[in-house]
Amino acid sequence: MMNDNVITPAEFLDICPIADKDFHNAMSLLVEEPSLQRVVAMALPQYKYSELKYVLLSLNSKDEFQARVMRPYIEGVLARTHQALTSSGLEEHIDPDVPNMFITNHRDIILDAGQLGYLLIKSGRPSCEIAVGSNLLIYDWINKLVRLNKGFVVKRNLGRIQTLQSAIQLSSYMHFAIKQKHESVWIAQREGRCKDSNDRTQDSLVRMLTYGNREKSAVESLKELNIAPVAISYEYDPTDYLKAKEFLMKDKNPNWKKSPSDDLMSMKTALIGHKGHIHYTFMPCINDELDKIPDDLDKLLTITRICRIIDHSIHLGYKIFKTNYIAHDILFDDQEFADKYTPEEKDAFKQYLSDQIAKVDIKLSDYDRHYMFHKMLQMYSNPLTNQLEALK
Repeated sequence: MMNDNVITPAEFLDICPIADKDFHNAMSLLVEEPSLQRVVAMALPQYKYSELKYVLLSLNSKDEFQARVMRPYIEGVLARTHQALTSSGLEEHIDPDVPNMFITNHRDIILDAGQLGYLLIKSGRPSCEIAVGSNLLIYDWINKLVRLNKGFVVKRNLGRIQTLQSAIQLSSYMHFAIKQKHESVWIAQREGRCKDSNDRTQDSLVRMLTYGNREKSAVESLKELNIAPVAISYEYDPTDYLKAKEFLMKDKNPNWKKSPSDDLMSMKTALIGHKGHIHYTFMPCINDELDKIPDDLDKLLTITRICRIIDHSIHLGYKIFKTNYIAHDILFDDQEFADKYTPEEKDAFKQYLSDQIAKVDIKLSDYDRHYMFHKMLQMYSNPLTNQLEALK
């Protein structure tokens, strides 16, 4: 079980979650932030800020915050935007007494970790600490809120030397959290959301994870983390048209970059948009697979093989929806999965994609619309394509 009484070394204090002993004082400062009040008014219009403030000031730990504030908030989001949030494999594959590193594919900036924590809490387990990129912590009060919600900071946009130092610090902290605090952690398999749903684990992520215990081999270092892949499957992605727009903008201008307002738009759309059914599949810890890697294998090849182990597990774990089958058949112009849906459902999905494209806030040519339609078909078909390959 988690032990928040373990003293966190000073080297981690600028990135780790705020300790429970400091929780109340930090929250007392946070609730006075005018920006937080404005965000609450937008996200939780049904609450008076004075009432929420009273609740926040009565809390004394991160777990209380998640149980009394975040769980009801997630449930409210689910009720408004989801047909269902389900999971499988948690009881079968995840030992409640063993802390894990949950590595998931990356669909959503906020909800990937938020829904995972909710599923853990709902099952009677402690939630996990979550990795959050510093690029999203654009204000000090957001940084503080994230760290009060069991978040730890992944430093972004650093120089070469600072990047290595940050990677060592981050990896060492995650090893500390799992081995000393007995706290599970979450991290996405890549930096940034996978825009086309062709989920692949970044080599640099796995390499970074080995830095936490550099006295051991890459495999032995990773085994300490008890990595358990989790596959996230969406029936509908409310940000699909925003991702397609990003592809379009980069197609027109390879140097195009998102602005902070683009990230905020994605976060808002993800929270309030319709998602249909979302499913989390908890897969077994990969330690047994890591044991099969030869000791004398080149380190680069070892890292690549570990990435493929994680990918294979996530691909096998996808829940395939009708939207995936339809997109696959349209994209490849065949009827391979025609028995999985009706002609009416196919027409409805095509209309859904067209309606999503119509939400784009720039003028589109016929080419632009065709390009975005094709990209969105790829987003919905790739999970099925990858699962079929994993099943071979």
